[in-house]
Amino acid sequence: MNRFRLALFVSLAAACMTAGPLSGPAEAAAAPKTRTLGFVVRDWFTSIYNSKFMDECPEGLALSNDEIYWRSLSPENRAKFTENGTIQTLNRNPRAMRRGGNDENVCLNQTLVTDPPMRIVEGKFAYGANLDGTTDGRATPKTCAHDKFTHPDGTPGIDNQMYRLVGCVYGWRKGGLPELNAHEGRRTSGLGMTLIEISGVTDPRNSDNVTVSFHRSIDQFALDGSGKPLPFSSYKIDTERGENRYGDSIKGKIKDGVLTTERGDVRLPFYGNYGFLHPSIRDMGLRLEIAPDGASAKGQVTGYYNLDEFLHYVGGMVGHASTADDCPAMYVAGHELADGYPDENGQCTHLSASFDIGTYAAFIIHPDKKGR
Repeated sequence: MNRFRLALFVSLAAACMTAGPLSGPAEAAAAPKTRTLGFVVRDWFTSIYNSKFMDECPEGLALSNDEIYWRSLSPENRAKFTENGTIQTLNRNPRAMRRGGNDENVCLNQTLVTDPPMRIVEGKFAYGANLDGTTDGRATPKTCAHDKFTHPDGTPGIDNQMYRLVGCVYGWRKGGLPELNAHEGRRTSGLGMTLIEISGVTDPRNSDNVTVSFHRSIDQFALDGSGKPLPFSSYKIDTERGENRYGDSIKGKIKDGVLTTERGDVRLPFYGNYGFLHPSIRDMGLRLEIAPDGASAKGQVTGYYNLDEFLHYVGGMVGHASTADDCPAMYVAGHELADGYPDENGQCTHLSASFDIGTYAAFIIHPDKKGR
């Protein structure tokens, strides 16, 4: 604890030293010194509401590629190809995914076969936010008509079609393999790490006008002996020829230690299950609860997630697609549920979504003007 307090003191001192100079007493009274807060994102999980008895999935969990595969076999071939059921599901995956007419991979070519309709969430509750401003989910110029949820705290009008799509998929429910594997992969590889930079802070607990920027780290997590990130470690941002590869910003404010932002399109780095993405989350908003000691923060990212990018991610999972979902059925259901940003044909291209994040305080290092 003493170490963290010392680090916090050093960070506060450094912020004060880097604040811009004031030209005179009058300006000093009118323009208080500002500082910058930094955080590195460690946790990134799809917001999933799981009831105790799975009431949100009245028909049961969604079928997987593996189940559809072995149920399609004759009893003789089922015994042969699964060695009487002794081959683990994960090891059956390569064959289960090649269900196309000519052994094509149905997760890379999701329209090759027609599978039974996907079982989706039919419950009332979900985490997230009201993204379209309506109370009934009616179509607007940038959305398609859809059903709304109620937040577990009673707030109505919640948009979260991503949850409706994956909430009955075994792998996406809390503790599911795809999300946990992606989480652990980021810890051990240091890939796809998002940095959150909050500038213009006059008071870490209350600031009316701040700018929140998002970067990618090129440094791995600095971990303690238990494998948890060390607060107040330094991370350099990803640049090319001195230019930030990411760096999108949105405005926000801090009240009683809680950061809330306006909405804007933000491009983020992402790595999970051996795949890289650079999703641009449209109308993205961030709510971040900063711990009193400033060493950590947790919160929620909400916005519209590109459906094609998500399906590409799922299709490329390889090791987990068989246990996670039925790719062709998810392709159909995803396009039926998409509720954001219609194309020229009126087909929506994005899913409203919500993600739970956990962060640790960080020093964010920018390159100098020469790009060194």
